[in-house]
Amino acid sequence: MKKTVQIFSMLLIALTVMVSCKKDTDPADKDFFVGTYNGTVSYRNGETTINSSDGKVTVSKVGETYNFYFGNNIPDITGVKFEKKSDNSYVSVGSGLTGISIDASNLKVLVLKDGQTWTANCTR
Repeated sequence: MKKTVQIFSMLLIALTVMVSCKKDTDPADKDFFVGTYNGTVSYRNGETTINSSDGKVTVSKVGETYNFYFGNNIPDITGVKFEKKSDNSYVSVGSGLTGISIDASNLKVLVLKDGQTWTANCTR
């Protein structure tokens, strides 16, 4: 009986070590980029120009797409899909919404769509 308990204890320890050492999941797969980024933002269309050095962009994820909610009365950008560029860095892909790069601490935006221009150079 003592030998059986000892064997089960060793197996339990081995299992715990194996689970603890398992390769970590990519932070991007865990909504790592969701949150608020602060910095310089701007927006232009044919009639309006908005610039702010104290702007913010809040990033949310719905399913497989990301939404970018700008402060300062700047229209939001929604439904953006991303492709992995390098280790934990992603760039936007798709029709009309290219020009966004994001990682754990930086957000860079230069989107030109339907006569509108959004820019952001933000950190968190």
